[in-house]
Amino acid sequence: MRKMKLVAAAFGLLNLAAASAQTAPAPRATTIVLVHGAFAGSSSWNRVITDLHADGYSVVAAAVPLRSLKSDAAYVASLAASIPGPVVLVGHSYGGEVISAAAVGRPNVKALVFVSGLAPDIGESAASLGARFPTGTLATALAPPVPLADGTTDLYILQSRYWKQFAADVPEEEASQMASTQRPVSGTALGEPAAAQSWRTLPSWFIWGSLDRNIPAALHAFMAKRAGARAAIEVPGASHVVMISHHRAVADLVEQAAAAE
Repeated sequence: MRKMKLVAAAFGLLNLAAASAQTAPAPRATTIVLVHGAFAGSSSWNRVITDLHADGYSVVAAAVPLRSLKSDAAYVASLAASIPGPVVLVGHSYGGEVISAAAVGRPNVKALVFVSGLAPDIGESAASLGARFPTGTLATALAPPVPLADGTTDLYILQSRYWKQFAADVPEEEASQMASTQRPVSGTALGEPAAAQSWRTLPSWFIWGSLDRNIPAALHAFMAKRAGARAAIEVPGASHVVMISHHRAVADLVEQAAAAE
C-alpha cells in the first residue's frame, strides 16, 4: 500500500511539473535593461521587473553611478554591449538622458522607452529643458548641496518634501523609505549638455504622469512629439514614479517596444 502511495505521489508531481511547463511563458529573445534616474535606485523597478519576468523577459536593472552624463552613458553602453541578442533600454527621469546617449553605436539596442524620462537633443541638459518648461518644483524641494572632495556636489531631495514632490501617488510610508534610500545625483550631471542622442534614429515609447512635479507633463509631451514616439501615454493623476504606481502600464509599454519590428 505504501509503495502504491509513493507511485501515485510521484505521478502527481510529474503531472504538476508538466502543467507548470505548459503554463510558463516561453523565454523572450529580447533583454530589458532598466535604468533608474536621480533620487531613486534600481529597486524602484521591482514591480515592473516582476511583471516582465512573469511574461518571460530577462531583465537587468542597472545601478547607475549618477556622476556625469558621459560616464553614466558609457557604463550603460558597456552593459548593453555585454548582452547577447537584442536589447530594449528603459530610462526613468535622468535615466532617459543616459539611455539616449548609451544607445549610440550599439547595434543590439532596438528601442528606447522613456518612463517619466528626459530625452534631450544634442546641446540640451536636464537644467536647460527645465528652464524651457519652468512649472516643475524640484528646485524648491532640494536639500542644501553636499560638497564632495573633488569639488563637485551631491544633490538630494529633502526627506520632508520627498513624498509630495517625487512619489505622491504611493503610500506615505513607502515614500518615506524611498526618501531615506534615495541615490544622490551629482549637480554637474544635471547641467551637463547631451553630446549624443539616439531617439532620432531608434523607435521610442514614452509614458509619464499628469501630476509629475519633477518634469512637467508639458515637457514630456513636447519630447515625445519631437521624438516621433510610437506611443505617448499620459497617466492621469500619476506622479514622477509612474513605474511604481502604474507598473503594469509601464511593463505593457516596454513589452510593446520589445515586440515591435
